[in-house]
This record gives sequence, structure tokens and C-alpha cells, in this order.
Amino acid sequence: MAEISIMQRALGAHWDELAPALKAHYAVAKNRDVGVLSIEYPKAMQWPLNFLRLFGTLINQQAQQVPTQVSKWMTGEQQQWQRRVELPNQVMSFDSSWQYCGGNELIEYVKPYLGLKMAVSVRDGKLYYVGRSYILKLGSLLIPIPEALVLGHTTIEEIGVDAEHFTMDFRLQHPLFGQIYRYAGRFRTDIEAGA
Repeated sequence: MAEISIMQRALGAHWDELAPALKAHYAVAKNRDVGVLSIEYPKAMQWPLNFLRLFGTLINQQAQQVPTQVSKWMTGEQQQWQRRVELPNQVMSFDSSWQYCGGNELIEYVKPYLGLKMAVSVRDGKLYYVGRSYILKLGSLLIPIPEALVLGHTTIEEIGVDAEHFTMDFRLQHPLFGQIYRYAGRFRTDIEAGA
């Protein structure tokens, strides 16, 4: 099992600048985020999102402040994320696998062959992600696909609110259509006992 988290590897010395609630969120120990999530997108995105759900990506229902849990654990050099969003009429999942890929970059795979490469940085204790490219993985070959050719540019901002809570804000901005998807929420992280 890895001794430090994927995020700690990507941030290097900047890990020490991260807010305490975010350090807990990215702990190498098995943990679970508990909180609420809001999801919004233009009506015109409904059919594309329905199609993307076939690949297990994103949540294709709008929602406001719905209960959400994110369980995380290490499997070798990868971190597994299992999200459960409790919508009014059903519970939806969105699972992924995170992999460190050098420097300040990591890849989040939603399927073994489909991922998003992102760069991370810390400013004033806040964590920022910037999308670099989508990744098509064919065996050991990683093929970058420009963000503008798919859903658009990805940004994520995570802020430690206090010692235990943090907020996150994920956005997809298309070069022609503007913001096409956003989910944001507030969470606390519980480290599993004995971890």
C-alpha cells in the first residue's frame, strides 16, 4: 500500500500548504466524505448526459443539496472513489480510479479506458484542478484528446471551510456553449477506525 496519498505526491512540498480539512479528504487511509451535493446543467445537455451515463460518467439529473457519500481507498498505486448520490427517486453512483502520472498531474479514470488528466496546485490553502486533456487508454498507450473536442475545459476548486469541512466546485466550460455542467457541495471526511 502507498505510504502517501496520490494528492500528496502530486502536490509535493505544497501539500503542507493545504487546509487541514482537505488533507483529511485526500488521506491515504480509507475514508468517507459525507455531505450534500447540488448538480446543475442546461436543459440542452440532458440527452448528452443520458448518453454519458451509459459509460458511468457524471450524474444526469439536476438536484439541490442532496445527501452524498464518497468512499475512498487505495488499491496498490491507485485510489478508488465510490460516490453515492441520494436523489429524491433513486440512488445514483459515479465511481472512478485515480492515478498519479508525474509532476503535479493525475488522471481520474471513469472506465479503465477513459480518463481525465488534470494538474493540481495550492493557493492560500485552497486546492485547484485544471483539466489538461481527456485520455483514451489502449493497453499501455495513453492517447490525449483535447478538452475542446469533447465536453470542454474542467476546473475544480476545493476550499477548507473549517478544521473538518470543505467545499468543492466542479465545472465544465465548453468553448462555444459556455458552462455546460456543474456540481458543488459541502462535506466532512471521516477516517475509518483503525486506518
